[in-house]
Amino acid sequence: MAKDAQKYGEEAKVAIRNIRRDANDATKKNKELTEDDRKAELEDSQKLTDDYIKQVEQIVNEKKKEILNV
Repeated sequence: MAKDAQKYGEEAKVAIRNIRRDANDATKKNKELTEDDRKAELEDSQKLTDDYIKQVEQIVNEKKKEILNV
C-alpha cells in the first residue's frame, strides 16, 4: 500500500508538471505580453508548481507513515 501511495504521488506530480508545461507554452505564444511580463508569468508558474509538488510530497509522506504504522 505504501508503494501505491508513492505511485499515486508520482502520477500527481507528473500531472502538475504537464499543466505547468501547457501554461508555459501558452505564455510563450502570447504575443501581447512584454518580455518582462512573460518572464514573470513563467516564474509564477514555476513557483506554483513547486508549491503544489511540495504539498503532494507532504501528503504522500504522511500517508506512507500512516500506512506503515498500522
